[in-house]
Amino acid sequence: MDTIKHVAVAALTVVAVAASTVTAATAAPALTFKCSTGSTKDIDDSSYDGPWPDNWTITVRTCAARSGPTVYAYAEARWDGPRTYLVDDVGIFDGAKLRLQIKQSRPGTDPVVLERDFPALEDRLEDSTSSSKRVGRYRTSTISHRAGSAALADAVLFLDWHGDGRGYERHDYTGSPLV
Repeated sequence: MDTIKHVAVAALTVVAVAASTVTAATAAPALTFKCSTGSTKDIDDSSYDGPWPDNWTITVRTCAARSGPTVYAYAEARWDGPRTYLVDDVGIFDGAKLRLQIKQSRPGTDPVVLERDFPALEDRLEDSTSSSKRVGRYRTSTISHRAGSAALADAVLFLDWHGDGRGYERHDYTGSPLV
């Protein structure tokens, strides 16, 4: 009976040591992101032409990091919107999304190797305080993809104003430094 206990304890010890080794081998690397300083655009609500201010000041900062052949990227948007809308007005946009891209740096146009849209931005933009103030921040999740020796993150903001009939308007922002 003691032999069975010793074998069982030894087997559990081997499994525990193996599990900790696997966990250590698959742990995420500590990444150092390189970020753009953030570019700011003053964007007009093209669906409104009344007497009140309707411009949104939106800043987007893109960040990229590398671990071996894999590039990681995220983007962060900050905004200051007008108070001309109703509190928590869900009818400002028909759509709003931040597109995050990982690009391979090449002479000429940098090809996109991965892109992902983040449509949750719309709900955040339409949210406000009880006094209808629209100041906020949104950070995408991190995306990753294998890329060659020089790559960068880029971000594009798409806004589709409710009722203007124009669809999504594209606003390009400054990409991250090369990683």
